[in-house]
Amino acid sequence: MDKIKLIGLSGSLRKGSYNTLLLENTKKLLPEGVELEIVDISNIPFFSEDLEANDYPKVVEELNQKLGEADGFVIATPEYNFSYAPVVKNALDWASRAENAPLFGKHAAIISASPSPFGGARGQYHLRQVFVSLNLIPVNKPEVMVMSSHNKFDENGNLTDEFALKLLKELVHNLVDDIKKGKK
Repeated sequence: MDKIKLIGLSGSLRKGSYNTLLLENTKKLLPEGVELEIVDISNIPFFSEDLEANDYPKVVEELNQKLGEADGFVIATPEYNFSYAPVVKNALDWASRAENAPLFGKHAAIISASPSPFGGARGQYHLRQVFVSLNLIPVNKPEVMVMSSHNKFDENGNLTDEFALKLLKELVHNLVDDIKKGKK
């Protein structure tokens, strides 16, 4: 089987973001033959039908091309006001309008890290609702929500919570297995 390509999106724009660190740690847990590219979505302009019709942003074209070439996705999102990050919403809105339908029918895993005791759970559940509209297929188990994240990474950005690492590895392996089943 060909190499499996995953795209990672981080909904946190903060320097030293726990969600971006979670994606970086995901790279270390990938099975052989799988690669994860983390794509910067911080420079994507807010979705606008005027931009879409008259001045389609090159950065959006590049994003949609990368999403289209991917076999699946890992989306790391913080929770803001019981929802997922607006930068993720914006990227998904642009992708939902792309002619190449880069998300349609593909598998995606959601992960989150938060200093709160909920670990971003409510944001994840809201994002799962949006997956229906996008025809993205979520990996349901295990759910990876790193709570009290400010205590779960060392000074080098390594995830130190053994249970979270176990869940993250299982989730990414389940994502890869689902992708492989779909390619048969």
